[in-house]
Amino acid sequence: MTTAVEVTDLVKRYPKAQKNAVDGLSFQVATGEIFGLLGPNGAGKTTTVGILTTRVLLTSGSARVAGVDVAADPVAARSKVAVVPQRVNLDRSLNARQNLIWHAAYHGISRGERQRLADELLDRMGLAEKAKARVDALSGGQSQRLMIARALIHKPDVLFLDEPSTGLDPQARLFVHDRINELRAEGVTIVLTTHDMDEAEKLSDRVGVVDHGKLLTLDTPEALIKSLPGSGTVDATLRPNGYDPAKVADLLSDVRGVQRVEQIATGTDPDAEAELRLRLYVGDEPAALLGPVAQTLHEQRVSVSDLSLGSATLEDVFIDLTGRELR
Repeated sequence: MTTAVEVTDLVKRYPKAQKNAVDGLSFQVATGEIFGLLGPNGAGKTTTVGILTTRVLLTSGSARVAGVDVAADPVAARSKVAVVPQRVNLDRSLNARQNLIWHAAYHGISRGERQRLADELLDRMGLAEKAKARVDALSGGQSQRLMIARALIHKPDVLFLDEPSTGLDPQARLFVHDRINELRAEGVTIVLTTHDMDEAEKLSDRVGVVDHGKLLTLDTPEALIKSLPGSGTVDATLRPNGYDPAKVADLLSDVRGVQRVEQIATGTDPDAEAELRLRLYVGDEPAALLGPVAQTLHEQRVSVSDLSLGSATLEDVFIDLTGRELR
């Protein structure tokens, strides 16, 4: 299998910075793969994508896209990649079709080919009826689809998507996800940066989690979830009856098979008895813990509103690796 993106010992240090924004990062993305690059704000993923798309100069190490060294030959590298940013950056003075044609001309595509590709991509993205619409007349989902069409018009080898479905309604989100999967089937390599863990889990063949400029882990979403201690869960909705929520959590932590307990939420209505929600991460089959958990709570006179089974998610992996602190 060929490699579409190759990052080796990548370092980026900005002037006057006290530490590296990217600190020895290494990973590879296979051709035709959807690769999720995940991390908290300030983790280094935006800088990494900036280097791979030639917008940021690396300090040391190497980065290649479609076999081209981005530092040694940035012009050739730019012809191999396309970027769909999170914020709309379409030309507001042009209509939808003109945005595509102008971008095709920038990449040296012939006049006749520009027209054909623009119409083809507008139709593919469900925008044929909006060809003559100004950018300001487009909805958020339509603008996002137009930016994807614009990125594809020069047939890039690697497509970088930054938060592709932020702010989209469920129908537009599903449409964008379907188009992303179609592109993968056609052999386009996609590097996805997102804070939406459900989106990353659904779309990505593999994900890499970075923090403080370093790669923390890299594997398929399924493998990462299975590797998490306590990959099964039991959600408990309780009325503590005067118990300190922390003591209830400690009580359940002592149940055999429960690996850790996290408080999800506590009711805030001052006129009602607070309802406590806890998530128990278990190492064995979650269903086997329902009885012991219920029995423990009954013995301590803690009222149970609900006990339900679940499983860990990519978000749980992300939090386990990067912590809960706000950035």
